[in-house]
Amino acid sequence: MHILKRAYMLMARVSMFRSLQFLLILASVLAVVTFYYFGSENQNFSSTTKRMKLSQASRKNNGNNADLTVDTRFSQLDRSREKETSGSDAFPSRKSGDETLDQHFNVLMMFTKVDKNRSLQDKFRVAMLSMVKYAQFLEGEVLVLHFVSDPASKALGEKMLREFLTNATFKFEVLFHDVEVLTHKLFPIVEALQKHFSAGSWAYYSDAIFFLSVAMHHILPKDLTRIVQLDIDLKYRTNIRDLFQEFDRFPPGAVLGIVREMQPVYRHTFWQYRKENPQTRVGDPPPEGLPGFNSGVMLLDLAAMRASALYNQLLDKRNVTKLAEKYSIKGHLGDQDFFTVISMEHPELFYSLACGWNRQLCTWWRDHGYRDVFQLYYQCDGPIYIYHGNCNTSIPDD
Repeated sequence: MHILKRAYMLMARVSMFRSLQFLLILASVLAVVTFYYFGSENQNFSSTTKRMKLSQASRKNNGNNADLTVDTRFSQLDRSREKETSGSDAFPSRKSGDETLDQHFNVLMMFTKVDKNRSLQDKFRVAMLSMVKYAQFLEGEVLVLHFVSDPASKALGEKMLREFLTNATFKFEVLFHDVEVLTHKLFPIVEALQKHFSAGSWAYYSDAIFFLSVAMHHILPKDLTRIVQLDIDLKYRTNIRDLFQEFDRFPPGAVLGIVREMQPVYRHTFWQYRKENPQTRVGDPPPEGLPGFNSGVMLLDLAAMRASALYNQLLDKRNVTKLAEKYSIKGHLGDQDFFTVISMEHPELFYSLACGWNRQLCTWWRDHGYRDVFQLYYQCDGPIYIYHGNCNTSIPDD
């Protein structure tokens, strides 16, 4: 009996021990769960709040700096980065103060109604393939190709450019700008110019967009300080990068680099003024005359254009009308006419590029009343860097 009592007491102690052990284990489990649950919840809340604040700040900054005129872009970086980036994400981040920022060389071309015009498509092919063939840029330099386009032409342009730029050995970015957005911004600025330098409301150059070069400094971002505007009917025979070096040759006060006109266009356009002023050099051939300009290749120093009080005064409606009436001009070539007219009064605004940078091939005026003086305008000595097949003239194969 005594033995049984001791056995029963021992079993009771074991049972109490196990119950206590169970309670201790349960308490430990609850402590661990409580720690991870509430600790994790606090950590997640803190991290999420931080991410939300950063995201909101990012959206605010991006919204303030967004360029709403750009609706499509793509790029190609170094071969070593191709597998890391593609499509619209293929852009290196650019941070203020970063000494490794890429240097951008900006080029702009009009690319409207190309989808409906096989001839323009063929010209674009020649232009881009020849540009890519000769283009060479240094490490850390990027060629930025801007195209002002309508939706249908943009779709075609994206497809063509992916083919043309496949073998590019340099960094590039491609940006398409919506023609309607830019036209809306331009119209109030250039409306007066259209009246004097367009052939009529039905004409190709009557659209405000074809005065883009005149007022580009007003509608493009302020951090874009230099840009080269090029016609689509060009063929390159040298590195496009070399053209940008001409900016460094601008004299003080110059806002635009441009090549003279190589036909007697303005000898004809200024006929009334020339008749009334027989001693004038206006419309005469080079080197002593003032033959006017051709807008097929233009170097626009946007920073200088923004800073030039003189240039911006000349955009005023009253000054435009005054000059147009003084020179009795009714133009039809858009920005080219405007630049030619103001150059008669203010040549200091212009840097005259060598004719080889825009070797115009059109001979239309030779066969329309000016054969006797045509060669005086058409002659271009020196190396040819860019052929310009204006008025649908064939470009040599060399």
